Amino acid sequence: MSGVIVVMRRALLSCTSLARRGSIGLAATTLAPHRLALAADTSSLHTIEGLVEFSRQEVAALAIALALLGFSVVAAIALVRMRIGSARNEARLRADIASLQLQADRYRALLFAEPQILISWTAGGHRPQISGDTSLLVPKDQPQRILAFGTWLAPEPALQLDHAVDALREVGEGFLLHLTSTHGHAIEAMGRAIGGQAIVRIRELSGLRREYAEAQLRLKTLAAETELLRGMAGALPWPIWARQADGALVYANPAYARATDAADVHDAVNRNLELLDSGGRADLQRALASSGHFDGRLPIVTGGERRLHDVRAFSLNGGSAGVAVDASEADALSAALRRMADAHRRTLDQLSSGVAVFDSQRRLSFYNDSYRRLWDLDPAFLDSHPDDSSVLDRLRAARKLPEQADFRAWKAKLHEAYRAVETAKDTWFLPDGRALLVVTTPNPEGGVTYLLDDVTESFDLARRFDGLIRVQRETLDSLAEGVAVFGSNGRVELFNPAFAKMWRLSPEALREHPHIDIVESWCHQLHDDPAAWRVLREAITGIENRLDITLKLERKDGSVLDCMSRPLPDGATMLTFQDITDTENVERALRESNEALEAAGQMKIDFVHHVSYELRAPLTTIIGFAHFLSDPSTGPLTPKQSEYLDYVTKSTNALLALTNNILDLATIDAGAMKLELGPVDARKAIEAAAEGVQDRLATDRIRLKVEVAANVGSFIGDERRVVQVLFNLLANAVGFSPPDSTVVVSAGRSDHSVTFSVTDSGPGIPPEVKDKVFEWFESHSQGSRHRGAGLGLSLVRSFVELHGGKVRMDSVVGKGTTVTCDFPTDHIAQRNAAE
Repeated sequence: MSGVIVVMRRALLSCTSLARRGSIGLAATTLAPHRLALAADTSSLHTIEGLVEFSRQEVAALAIALALLGFSVVAAIALVRMRIGSARNEARLRADIASLQLQADRYRALLFAEPQILISWTAGGHRPQISGDTSLLVPKDQPQRILAFGTWLAPEPALQLDHAVDALREVGEGFLLHLTSTHGHAIEAMGRAIGGQAIVRIRELSGLRREYAEAQLRLKTLAAETELLRGMAGALPWPIWARQADGALVYANPAYARATDAADVHDAVNRNLELLDSGGRADLQRALASSGHFDGRLPIVTGGERRLHDVRAFSLNGGSAGVAVDASEADALSAALRRMADAHRRTLDQLSSGVAVFDSQRRLSFYNDSYRRLWDLDPAFLDSHPDDSSVLDRLRAARKLPEQADFRAWKAKLHEAYRAVETAKDTWFLPDGRALLVVTTPNPEGGVTYLLDDVTESFDLARRFDGLIRVQRETLDSLAEGVAVFGSNGRVELFNPAFAKMWRLSPEALREHPHIDIVESWCHQLHDDPAAWRVLREAITGIENRLDITLKLERKDGSVLDCMSRPLPDGATMLTFQDITDTENVERALRESNEALEAAGQMKIDFVHHVSYELRAPLTTIIGFAHFLSDPSTGPLTPKQSEYLDYVTKSTNALLALTNNILDLATIDAGAMKLELGPVDARKAIEAAAEGVQDRLATDRIRLKVEVAANVGSFIGDERRVVQVLFNLLANAVGFSPPDSTVVVSAGRSDHSVTFSVTDSGPGIPPEVKDKVFEWFESHSQGSRHRGAGLGLSLVRSFVELHGGKVRMDSVVGKGTTVTCDFPTDHIAQRNAAE
């Protein structure tokens, strides 16, 4: 069975190979042995059919093999027949191709009988095929340049042709263009999509075709211009129209239709609507008939409103055309301009400057009253509109112009202003001593405007100012203080020699107007305090908070400068430097001396305070023992002992009073004294104080006179201190009063105070020592029988001032002294004084 399958496979492969080769004879020769083998195998198959039982799958495989063998045989037969038919068709096609080639050559000869270029693009192809004579447009050896349209066409036509070719190749859209090459040739470019190809034909036009193409171009240009003009006329806001010779309206723009209240342009033309009234139309027709054009301002009613229009019309071949421009606004502006000119004239008449306007004909067209009064000219002469030369000649004859050696040349140079384009200024010095500033301004419409100002006073002020500046310069240069003025830009504008010398700066360098930063760097060698220089920089360059600044600069060389910054009205800043080294040294010495005096005074106060406390203890013991010895219970004393004991008692009492006074003054000076406020009866206070000096009054035979006003009453104060004040005043008065004299003590009341006065008839106090008697330990013993410690009046002033009052002394040498004490009755002042 396997042998049969092998034989069948070989037969199938042989048939397939023969079919591919297409050889019938070879196939038959090859197939014959297989057929014989197949017959032998078939007989063998019948022989063993009874012996071997084929399976179902083997039978199916055998059937398929037989079918394939049959198909191979049929295919081989068909292939043989096909080759025979192909050979016959090939012979027939060769004959047809030869005939078509002959026909194509004939058509190509006919196609290129006329000079032209064909460019074809196949579908999906990028490189086109170019045929024809390309030397018409590009060099013969460079045919591919025909595709670069910009090399033989202007940019705009080249872009147009390029877009047309793109549309042809992409969507098959044909075109026909008439172009002009850069060499001036008329070119026709036509594009068509034929047989799946995009073909462009380019040829040069000549003869009738060229004339036709040129006519089409002119027609297209004229049509475009016509549409452009129609569009422009339609967009204009002014009515525009055209009429035939018989007056029929043939064209009107939308503005004309709106002005005539027509529905649209066609309605206005069909109805032959008129824009002008009958009178205006008659004037227009007469002007067109006589001169061929009309130009005038006519009223036209548009939109129910009567407005002025500038109408311009002109005759055309067989008709006329016109336009009406709304001139209402221009008319209103013209009227406003006239009113403005009149207002300007009235304003110019009020100016102090002389104004004269000469027109393009050099005639006086306007002058103001200041001009007339400046030259004292006749108004009738000026109103006659004289020319410029006549005015100058009249002024020269009156000797009112500057003296000139060549007046004609001077006048010709002045009249150059009529041809100038810029304003010119000059100063005229007149024979009468006046100085005039003359400004000549060319007018845009022609002519010249003269502006004349009397600047005599300005020149005088300028001379005075220059003199003042020179005086100021000399004054600054002579100052011992260093002065420097810095502008608002921070640069040196002015300085004096003292400033340069004080800071050891070069005057030449300062004249270059250096900035404050540079000046600071130069001055660092003498003073390098950053804080001080920062303050000075801010004072010079600051915009806001421009205040006076005072600084004290202690420089490295030991000198001391007092610096002051002063802002000036023009935005500048002035710095002044004064050398106060000597003053500073004296001040330092005085300060040190004052400190030493204060230390000595404090030491004195401490010493007095300490000593007074140290004295009170033994004094208290002595006073106690003196009282003990004077007591009869201790036993009798001899008269001499009693006398000595009386001396001891008086001395210790005086010493205790002195010690108490010192303690009180020390307490007041330390600020520790507190008043015990309460009602004080003035009369009782005087009586208590007088009782303390009774023994002195009796000893010195001095009378005490008391004068108390009825309305004194009482006041708020420290009763003990008030009595102490009165006692010291009485003791002081008794001590300075001569024997058999009178001491007067008085009390009075005013609106705000209670006043106590003690008057003696002693020697008085000289004016030069009057202010010293209230100081500690100051005692004026001249004319006194005994010398005091000099604390009474000091204590008086301290106690009175603690009450918020005042002490004053009136003394005349040789006539006595009056001491007055004012105690305030204002409770608030007393309370503040006590606190």
